[in-house]
Amino acid sequence: MSGEEPATLSKSARKRANKKARDAEGGEAAAPAPDAAAAPSSQGQKGGWQRKPLPSIPKDYEVDKDARYTGTVTSYAKWQGYGFIQPDQADLVPGDKLWVHWSNIQTDDRYPFLTKDLKVEFGLMKWVTGRGQWETTSLRAKMVTNVGGAAIALQDQLDAEKKEFLGSQSQRYKGMLKFYVPKQGYGYVAIDEGLSLGEDVPKELRVEEPEVNCGGKRPTSFMENTPVEFGIVKNKKGQYMVYNMTMPGGVPLSKANLEHRELQGAQTFRGTISHFHWRQGWGFIVPETTSFLPPHIQQALVKQQEAAKAKSKKEEMPTQVFYFTKNDVARDVNPKQDLKVVFKAYLDDKGVGACDVSLAEEAL
Repeated sequence: MSGEEPATLSKSARKRANKKARDAEGGEAAAPAPDAAAAPSSQGQKGGWQRKPLPSIPKDYEVDKDARYTGTVTSYAKWQGYGFIQPDQADLVPGDKLWVHWSNIQTDDRYPFLTKDLKVEFGLMKWVTGRGQWETTSLRAKMVTNVGGAAIALQDQLDAEKKEFLGSQSQRYKGMLKFYVPKQGYGYVAIDEGLSLGEDVPKELRVEEPEVNCGGKRPTSFMENTPVEFGIVKNKKGQYMVYNMTMPGGVPLSKANLEHRELQGAQTFRGTISHFHWRQGWGFIVPETTSFLPPHIQQALVKQQEAAKAKSKKEEMPTQVFYFTKNDVARDVNPKQDLKVVFKAYLDDKGVGACDVSLAEEAL
């Protein structure tokens, strides 16, 4: 960036980035669809790999949701966010090949990934894709850990072996994240004034997706003008880049932290999904009753309802609902309209929402 114009986003670019970020909040937008997992069996006419669908299973196929198995990672595409596990138990899954998505990795790393030949432990879950006559059911790995149940932790050691740090791997600097666009996978950080890092270190540094620490998840939120701390590395081209960017104090840059989400205790509530936008990955839950909700949550729902009414052109009062995203739903649950669920409540800067959403007993 030395000698270049400072990195900025225009107003229209910010709007587009915000929309793309909202569309990506379902959590899997950056990865291929589960029924289109890469299987490089043959090349198409233009040289691209043709994709082979995953083996399907009958709808009534029964999975032991509590069982744990072991296996070996046969391949993993870090930047695409998926891979395959070969279970140690023969014939556990069709073809002895199990698809794993990054969101099902239990990890202490800032960017979830697996490596070839890694021994892992996992559970099984059914996954439904498509609609109507194109609907298919397949198996996926869930809750992937080290054998024994410990979280996957690979990144720090690999970084120590491969990266060139300014200072040390643990050295932290402060600055302002000018913007980060999740759909494009990059942003820029302005280093705090007063830090003397040498003339060859630019005042603004590029940050790329793997270095945005979201606490084991991938970044899906557009961010700008956010205080951050980070390390600095030099890449193979001799350019200085941001390393392991967090909020001040090492707090992950998760959506929940950015919006100051506060979980309202361990109590669970019952409700019905009234709407789910599957492409954008968000929806609403109508509580079974509001009278049993804690008073401060009732007040937050009323305030949210009044705000929605003020924006609406309709005469009737909007229904009191809890907002949720796909990331708030258990991995083996496919959210859809009229589905009975249980959930926990949280408050954040935007109002009241639902998290830890799972199937109600009658929906199992």
